[in-house]
Amino acid sequence: MSGAGVLRDLVAASVGGERAGWLIGALDLHPSLLAATEATRAVIAQALGILLLDDLLARVPSGAAYAQDRVAGGGRMFLDHGAVRTVTGVPSGELPEGQRSLTRALEALGYVHRETYDLSRLSMTGRSWCHLDLPQHVPQYFVSELHADRFSPAFQAAVARVLASSQDPLAGVALDRLAEQGWLPQLDAEALLPALVGCFARHHGPPALVDYLTLLAESDEMAWIATEGTVFNHATDRVDDVVARAEAERAAGRPVKVTVEFSKSGRIIQTAHRAAAVERTFAGGEVRTVPGSFFEFITRLPHPDGTGVDLAFDASNAQEIFGMTRGGVPG
Repeated sequence: MSGAGVLRDLVAASVGGERAGWLIGALDLHPSLLAATEATRAVIAQALGILLLDDLLARVPSGAAYAQDRVAGGGRMFLDHGAVRTVTGVPSGELPEGQRSLTRALEALGYVHRETYDLSRLSMTGRSWCHLDLPQHVPQYFVSELHADRFSPAFQAAVARVLASSQDPLAGVALDRLAEQGWLPQLDAEALLPALVGCFARHHGPPALVDYLTLLAESDEMAWIATEGTVFNHATDRVDDVVARAEAERAAGRPVKVTVEFSKSGRIIQTAHRAAAVERTFAGGEVRTVPGSFFEFITRLPHPDGTGVDLAFDASNAQEIFGMTRGGVPG
């Protein structure tokens, strides 16, 4: 796609020109990002979001089908946020514990912590991370931490065994220059992006099935982390009318959630596809089908004071949406 400047070049360096053109054309992007001639932190952050969306679409067939239909019908998606799960309360191999494994990269890209959400029903805490430069347009991150130390000793021991082999994707990667000056030469940005994308992956080896089942007995969310790691749990299209979108998805035969979630404020409305079923190999070679990631839809209504759309999240909504990945291995 011509006219997308540095943003297209950054994405193309990772996925090739044809795919980069499709992805950029499929998204509603701020004009300043498309016109940028320098790899600013906002441009790099948007490129990262696009690449992580591409990764999710490759893993979630219902999301890929939705995206294809949306573009084929002349529409565009708006990448509102990506959600990621982390673990705290036990050692994590070479990785920093919990959200720090990701937020050290987000901070260098110009993100700041915005709100904290109590997800105690799941023994988790969620935090939103919003970009300083274009908060209404560059995708947010919803980073949750599962508190492993709130579970049984057997559970904690299983978590420790699963995470012990974790490798650090940012080992030897310098983020200081980007954090300090807010931009990078284009070639340096192209070289950095694969490491940033690499933060959103599974960094530990295949879990033992016995450990997975121990985790599953107490927390579907930790069992999911055991097989999937810190990939996007879901990516989210910001749409005008979630209720209408849910009806359209149902009519298209895609596995959309039965209910639509409304925040206490009434301004945050969400629903989602059910998680893709994926095959994962456990330690010892056994292959099982487990829940993977999913695609979500959100409507954000404006604040009454006219300060733009409400960028908040809702703890109740989030805990219901997390239910899309429950189920574990078939009995």
